[in-house]
Amino acid sequence: MMKKLYRNMRIFTPVDGGKPLAGAEQAKISEIKKGAMLVADGLIEKIGAEEEVTKGLDRSQLCFEKDFGGACVIPGFVDPHTHLCFAKRREDEFGMRLAGLPYLEILKRGGGILSSVNAVKGATEEQLFETTKKLALSALAKGTTTIEIKSGYGLSLDLELKMLEVIRRVSFETPFDVVPTFMGAHAVPQEWKNEADRFVDEILIGEMLPKIKAQGIAEFCDVFCEEGVFSVNQSRRLLKAAKAMGFDTKIHADEVHDLGGAGLAAELATRSAEHLLAASEDNLRAMGKAGSIAVLLPATAYSLKKPYAQGRQMIDWGVPVAMATDCNPGSCFCESVPFIFGLGVMNMDLTVEEALTATTLNAAYAINRAKKLGSLEAGKQADFVVLDGETPTTLAYHAGSTSVEEVYKLGEKVA
Repeated sequence: MMKKLYRNMRIFTPVDGGKPLAGAEQAKISEIKKGAMLVADGLIEKIGAEEEVTKGLDRSQLCFEKDFGGACVIPGFVDPHTHLCFAKRREDEFGMRLAGLPYLEILKRGGGILSSVNAVKGATEEQLFETTKKLALSALAKGTTTIEIKSGYGLSLDLELKMLEVIRRVSFETPFDVVPTFMGAHAVPQEWKNEADRFVDEILIGEMLPKIKAQGIAEFCDVFCEEGVFSVNQSRRLLKAAKAMGFDTKIHADEVHDLGGAGLAAELATRSAEHLLAASEDNLRAMGKAGSIAVLLPATAYSLKKPYAQGRQMIDWGVPVAMATDCNPGSCFCESVPFIFGLGVMNMDLTVEEALTATTLNAAYAINRAKKLGSLEAGKQADFVVLDGETPTTLAYHAGSTSVEEVYKLGEKVA
């Protein structure tokens, strides 16, 4: 078996202890000042100090060797929450929000998610794929090597299946590991506006979930639990049904109002709860005890001009924190994890070390991928990013740009 040697690297990585890092553990980062990685078949065979990795190494077994000149190397970013699959941008709504119109009011007027539903309906599968692929490759160039993509701009069985097929193609036709999430419960369709309970029970649970499961692609089921969308009771019924069918579960919780979505995440021990801008301390602490990961989306708060989630407090309360882009055409058109990293440090008071864990290992746990990625350790994938600074601090320090110089997936340079 031919191997690759990457050496003379300054490696920074969280260390996987078998569960998401919380509290003081989230800030613990391993630094190898002159490190090396030996890679075979895309996996890290050996990592550590260069002198230890190369000790006794038969260089005739190498098919490739590279000296990184002391460059800073971190794990590839994991983006655990995106709505990357969409057909059309919504710049006009951004202008409406800047003029003071609330997002939920835009949604009531047929804009928001419903506008994207109409765009997906009018696009061919090929058009939808090309739009999604272009945005995914832009994220890759900024250091993201694993990405979650949700459906949810379909809201009917045929359109949700169409979106999930596009998400499947992205996983095959780009270098990414793609994690697909079914989110038919992204909004209540206009025709069911006054019968949300029936939509949940008859359409989502009775029709969509079984057909999506039979398709065999979506791993997660997600729901938008928010005032004017799906209630806690409706969300509970859907997530319990999804879990019974074998889906892993997520929940958009307490983005605008403290509806109790974080408490529901704790009650059902969902893999993660996302947004959480309005979540209460009691419910967040309960999430920490249940092991549910808080996936924070600071670029959404930035885009909506809202207060940021309590990232600093959540970590202090023992809640494992991840961060994601929430890339979508309406409330957050951003595919850059370096930007997210900077916002987490500067606006949610995470330390650089906590932000690194939030965008790598904890993010991998949030999509059930930590066994193979999220940290640079023997046995995991050789997914890593080369930065232009001396430490990961450059990701917050070098504002308005990207500090990512090279991106490697399974030991191969992909950007």
